[in-house]
Amino acid sequence: MAEKTVLARHEGGMRFVARSGSNHELVMDDARGDTGMRPTEAILAGLTACTAMDVVSIMDKKRQAYDSYVVHTRGVQRAEYPQIYTWIEILHEVVGPEVEVAQVRRCIELSAKKYCPVSAMLSAGDTEIHHRYRVRRTGDQPFEEEGEVVVTGPYQRPDVIRS
Repeated sequence: MAEKTVLARHEGGMRFVARSGSNHELVMDDARGDTGMRPTEAILAGLTACTAMDVVSIMDKKRQAYDSYVVHTRGVQRAEYPQIYTWIEILHEVVGPEVEVAQVRRCIELSAKKYCPVSAMLSAGDTEIHHRYRVRRTGDQPFEEEGEVVVTGPYQRPDVIRS
């Protein structure tokens, strides 16, 4: 089992600089100070980066050539405390001359159900995550398609989620 560490240094107000065990920093603050990312935004950023890294890695293994890949994530937090995310949508946008929709969908599904630990942790709680795609093929037979791949959570135990 791998242990991860973070040290958060207070710099006044609600500003903290978190340094990871791998020696990288993230500035976090509240809306009043507004000098860094909010902690809940950092959770969305972590989820976005986690699934994006999975999808890129799997697409590369499947030899899916793409010109651009962007992931858009948005979430809804409940009003009462603790203000947890109850709904999140992740939209994977892939553009390329010969991108195959079925392959992109499978990459997203594998990330959502098997590989992304951030998605698994959120899906184990009260959060419903919608994993979506938008593919725009720019080659000889251009087209655009979008849709939902899978919904994970709420209350799906990570050890039970399987592809």
